[in-house]
Amino acid sequence: MLITDTAAIVTGGASGLGAATARALASRGAQVFAVDLPDAAAAAPVVDGVTYTAADVTDADQVRTAVEQAAGAGTPLRIVVNCAGIGPSARIVGRQGPHDFDLFRKVIEVNLIGTFNVLRLAAAAIGQTEPDQQGQRGVVINTASVAAFDGQIGQAAYAASKGGVASLTLPAARDLASAGIRVMTIAPGIVDTPMLATISDEFRTGLAASVPFPKRLGTPDDFAQLAVDIVEHDYLNGEVIRMDGALRMAPR
Repeated sequence: MLITDTAAIVTGGASGLGAATARALASRGAQVFAVDLPDAAAAAPVVDGVTYTAADVTDADQVRTAVEQAAGAGTPLRIVVNCAGIGPSARIVGRQGPHDFDLFRKVIEVNLIGTFNVLRLAAAAIGQTEPDQQGQRGVVINTASVAAFDGQIGQAAYAASKGGVASLTLPAARDLASAGIRVMTIAPGIVDTPMLATISDEFRTGLAASVPFPKRLGTPDDFAQLAVDIVEHDYLNGEVIRMDGALRMAPR
């Protein structure tokens, strides 16, 4: 599927994986709508071809408005990349007692329900576009994590949310096949995003050394490159791709 002269939505688009993906799609001729929380959207740097839209992915009305903006941009909405997410950690039973129930609910709400909210509303809009010569109307790329398969101590909420995203991939692809919409998921390993900004250089080096090959942390640009490849590869559908340098996470 061609990227040029299309509209694209990238959630979490003001930083990290989302920002890199928004830049990559815009550089290839897409009109990109980077959706993020108001403070993040307001602070994001100016990028040619990228329009920042304030919205909470868990809010149906806000997402509907963002989708309508992208769908009315004058070019067909074909691409959605869901990068918005949070990753707090806590043990099921820790020193302070049982896992905070509201925290677990929040992680599921943002990472899984937020992803589904964007998927359902964007797919409805994409389904109203004219298909290309191959019958395609668009592609939705969601973001899971290797934690979906190798969740570590303290990642019960995060792993559960990302496992849900991974499991959503195939039934979503089957549901939307009749509309000509593909659904894929990327499961990144250890990627050097703002979430890792507070760790020490020593710990960062240790993380990189744990990756079999290449022995480095992933980068947002690695993710963006894979997202672009998925958009352009018409026969990729209903699959979760691990982007992790063959990493298998230890229990802690």
